Amino acid sequence: ERDQKIADKGVVFVKRAILAGMVAALLGTLIVASAAGAQEALTFDTGEGTLTVHTVGHGSLYFIYRDQVIHVDPYARVADYVALPKADQIWITHDHGDHLDLSAIDAVATAETLIIADGRSAERLAGRNVVVLQNGERHTAGGVTVEAVPAYNLVRERAPGQKYHPKGDYNGYVGNFGSFRVYIAGDTECFPEMRDLGAIDLAFIPINLPFTMTPEEAVGCIKVIAPKVVVPYHQGDSDPNVVAEGLKGSGIEVIVRPLP
Repeated sequence: ERDQKIADKGVVFVKRAILAGMVAALLGTLIVASAAGAQEALTFDTGEGTLTVHTVGHGSLYFIYRDQVIHVDPYARVADYVALPKADQIWITHDHGDHLDLSAIDAVATAETLIIADGRSAERLAGRNVVVLQNGERHTAGGVTVEAVPAYNLVRERAPGQKYHPKGDYNGYVGNFGSFRVYIAGDTECFPEMRDLGAIDLAFIPINLPFTMTPEEAVGCIKVIAPKVVVPYHQGDSDPNVVAEGLKGSGIEVIVRPLP
């Protein structure tokens, strides 16, 4: 009888351990999934349908427009991409690991997913459905036209003569959702061609050092671009509130979110 009681207690202990493990796993999943979708989505009326914008974290975003889900620079360290919507399109700005993350890409990609990328990124995306865009080129898919625009450093270098992001190698993107235009700057400093972007409704501008620019420099860029709404993203240790303060009275709406 004593042995039976011990055996019964053992069974109960194992069952409790299994249950505890399941609960912990579930909570872990919920925490990660919650972190991926913790920030309220932004919505905009494009005149041809609602554009829903999710700021996932760091330089990662995704858009929902009509029947299209478009991920930008998915990065597994900021979200559980298995829990996020599958992608009709993925836009990759450049081949650095926090922008081109194969594990995150594969988590949201299907056999039909179209990937828009710069030439250097395309080399790492072999075997996938990739359209290469150089600066100045554009592509239309799913009722959305995406334009590749420059993204580069003017000053900041990883070594003498070696810019973090050389001119001509990488992309920013302007997505045309109907007549609503979204500028995703990628990793860049403020460059002269920003004057030629045209009307921008929503802009995502990086403010992290040493790879892009300071918040104060970003303020100057944003004034040149003159978007209706701007989100300082790819923040690193920089404070996006500095951008908001610098744009007071400009008529540009600044949406501040923690996107380190």
